[in-house]
Amino acid sequence: MKEQALSIETDIIFDHLGLINIGFASIDHDEFKKAAELIWLTSISNYRNNIYTIGNGASASIAQHWACDYTKGCKQGGLRPRVISLAANIPLMTAISNDISYDDVYSFQLEALGQEGDVLVAISSSGNSPNVVKAIETAKSLKMKTIALTGFSPNNKCAQLADISLHVDIQEYEAAEDVHQAIMHMIAKYIRNRNKVTI
Repeated sequence: MKEQALSIETDIIFDHLGLINIGFASIDHDEFKKAAELIWLTSISNYRNNIYTIGNGASASIAQHWACDYTKGCKQGGLRPRVISLAANIPLMTAISNDISYDDVYSFQLEALGQEGDVLVAISSSGNSPNVVKAIETAKSLKMKTIALTGFSPNNKCAQLADISLHVDIQEYEAAEDVHQAIMHMIAKYIRNRNKVTI
């Protein structure tokens, strides 16, 4: 039994690592640079727009982690990112969901807060979550820039709608979410290093 358990454990580790490696290899480097440059431009002190992050479930956690890490870890040398997770205000989210529709939980907030020049980072492994799709549509109507982090099919709705598509070719939620989290960290490293070269 112990040997069998060890075999399952080893298989899971190597299978998961394989999926993550496939995900990293599938990232379009040009799209990554476009996303990182947009985040950097939006974060420098003379370009004071907001970056809004959204997602459902684990993707909502990544959206909140994005706001935490960038506000604390990237505020240096002229970098002043204003990252706001729209997944953080639970009373507002439940009010919108109850009184209007869960599909409007992010688009409603963007209509109240978003403006031209702001950036929306939409995280959805499937790329087809109705509330995330609607948020991208709303952001575009407000002349905001949009970045989508997706998985599964490259032809998902979010990837097609967004100005910049960071798609990872993974057919599993857990591994796709891990790579999305890593992309968030890699862009943070990019903008910090980009800023050192500039200042």
